[in-house]
Amino acid sequence: MSVDDVSLEYVNGMPHLTVRLPSRNELCQFALKPISHTVGHLLAMLREEDRGIDRAAIINKHGVRIASSCTIERLLDDKFSIQINNRSLDVRPPEREKITLEKIDKMDDVRKIIAQLYEAFNVGEYQLEKSNQLAKELENLRYELEPLEERKMELTKKAERRTNMMTWVGLGLMSVQFGILARLTWWEYSWDIMEPVTYFVTYGTTMAMYAYYCVTKREYIMENVYNREYSLNLYKNAKKVQFDVEHYNRLKRKSAELEYNLSRLNDPINMQLPAHLVRTQLDSPPIDENNNALEKSKDKST
Repeated sequence: MSVDDVSLEYVNGMPHLTVRLPSRNELCQFALKPISHTVGHLLAMLREEDRGIDRAAIINKHGVRIASSCTIERLLDDKFSIQINNRSLDVRPPEREKITLEKIDKMDDVRKIIAQLYEAFNVGEYQLEKSNQLAKELENLRYELEPLEERKMELTKKAERRTNMMTWVGLGLMSVQFGILARLTWWEYSWDIMEPVTYFVTYGTTMAMYAYYCVTKREYIMENVYNREYSLNLYKNAKKVQFDVEHYNRLKRKSAELEYNLSRLNDPINMQLPAHLVRTQLDSPPIDENNNALEKSKDKST
């Protein structure tokens, strides 16, 4: 067998196998994919290229036939021979650099360093840009909410006045009822006559409380009744003045979400500021407190 009958070389990192085919006695090159191609693919390529091949097999250096499911990458780890009909072509794959666990660990360290460098050069700028974007969105929302807040404040005061008025009206009606029962008990009639009347009045009040539960599916508690009446008055007045409560609530929820994201983004821990800078920021009082302290010192001096 001539050395020129078979050769293996790497072109751009891909193995190219050159084999002299028996029918025309000419060389033919096969481009192999180390991972996706197997020994079965290589044998199928040989048979498809030369119909005169009756038998083809891949034998390792120990004379054992290699299975068709073996990948080309595993095949090229050691020398082997290609048996085509009655010929045996010995192949010595060129040495290639193998990736070990140590190299993988080093590559991971390099990746970590690259990621840290990328974060140092780009994440801070992106964080600042995102913070400015959220601040602009929050500013626009507050500008849109400002007239709605004024109208909502008016509706709130009006609903509170009406609810408080109904609360005092209820107390007044209870006082009137108490006075009528007392008058009938001690002046007009006696307790023997008024006792069944007060029983039915009490039972009727209990029925009214149960009816409230049947309608609202809520227990008759004074705070719950007050809140429900307040909400009904608020929505009723809002409908009269064509105030979109749902739109207002959506804006408020969006504003709260933006404020939360902005505070989380500007957190010194997330910004990865130096420890001493974080400490000074945490220890320094707000601007308003400084102004108040200055005003107090001026008052004392005067």
